[in-house]
Amino acid sequence: MLPCLSEVYGNPSSIHHFGQMAKQRLELARRQVAALLNCRPREIVFGSGGTEADNLAVLGSVRPCQGKHVITTAIEHPAVLGACAEVEREGGEVTYLAVGGSGVVDPDDVRRALRPKTALVSVMHANNELGTLQPIAEIAKITREAGVLLHSDGVQAAGKVSNNVAALGVDLYSISGHKIYAPKGIGALFVRKGVSLRPTQHGGHHEGDRRAGTENVAGAVALGKAAECAAQADAGRMAELRDRLERGILERVAYCGVNGDRGARVPNTTNLYFDYLEGESLVIALDLRGFAVSSGSACSSGSVEPSHVLLAIGLTPERARASIRFSLGASNTADHVDELIDAVAESVARLRKISPLTPAHA
Repeated sequence: MLPCLSEVYGNPSSIHHFGQMAKQRLELARRQVAALLNCRPREIVFGSGGTEADNLAVLGSVRPCQGKHVITTAIEHPAVLGACAEVEREGGEVTYLAVGGSGVVDPDDVRRALRPKTALVSVMHANNELGTLQPIAEIAKITREAGVLLHSDGVQAAGKVSNNVAALGVDLYSISGHKIYAPKGIGALFVRKGVSLRPTQHGGHHEGDRRAGTENVAGAVALGKAAECAAQADAGRMAELRDRLERGILERVAYCGVNGDRGARVPNTTNLYFDYLEGESLVIALDLRGFAVSSGSACSSGSVEPSHVLLAIGLTPERARASIRFSLGASNTADHVDELIDAVAESVARLRKISPLTPAHA
C-alpha cells in the first residue's frame, strides 16, 4: 500500500503519467483478485467492502424492484437482509427461506420458492456466525435452469475454501478485504460477463460504469496482494486448530455444545453455546484475559436482541444469548488454542457460580 499513499498517488482515471502509474497498480490488483476467484479481470468491480458489494449485487440486479421477486435465506448477513428490505420498500417481494438446525438451506426449498417473476436468488457461501457452508453449486444448477440470477455473499468464505466462481456457478459474488488481511474499507464484487447491473451510486464512468467514484487504489492494491496470499493459505492447519479448540472446550465444560452443522463449514470458525450464562459476560471475561471473541455478528455489536442467525436455526433466545463465536486466524498456534481452552473453562466456571441463571444441579 505504501507507494500508493505517496509516490503513486495519481488518480487512475487521469491520462497523465502519475494517473497511469496508479492505473497500472489498480489493474494488477484486479488481476490478482480475479485469479483468486477464477474469473476475468474485467468481471471484478472494486468497492468499499462487502456491504457495498452485497447492496450493488441485490439492488443493482433487481431495480426497478416493482413487481420483482427475490429469494434469500433467514440467516443472511445484515447487508443482504437490509438490501432485501429495500427491495420490499420499492415494491418488490422477498421470500426468506428457513434453514433448520444445521444452518444449511435445502436446494429444493429454493426450487419450490421460484416464481415467474423471480429475478434473483441470494444465498451466502459461508455463514458469518456459524461458519456453515451452503450448497451453492447445487443451487446454481437450479437458478441456471430457471434463468434466474444467483448472488452469493462470499465474504466469510474468501481465502478459506475454494472461491472458484466458475465451479460454483454464481453470477455475482461478494468479498471483503479485511476478512483476508487487507485493510477495512475495500472489497470487490464479481459480476459475470453479460450480467447487467444498475449502479447504486452515480457520478463518473468508473469500474466499467458499475460503481461511480474514484477508486481506492491503495486499498485495492492491498486487496490484490491479500488475494494472492489467500490462495496459498493452509486451510488444513486452521481446521486442526479449530477442532482442537472445540474438543478441548467440550471435554472441560459441561452444558456446552456446537451450534450448526459440524461437517460442511469454513475451517476457522466455530460457534458454541454455554448454558446458564450470558454470552456478553463471557466475551468480557475472555477479553480481560487477552482473547477477542464475539457473541454474534460484529455488525450487530451492542444489540440486546439475540442473534437472528441462532434463532433461525431453532435456538431459544436464552441459548442464543449464551452462544459465542470463535474465529481463528493465520497467526494463531496450538499454544494459543490451549491457552484459550484454559481461559474458557476457568471463566465459565467462575461466571456460573455467580450467575442467577445457574440451577442448583449445574
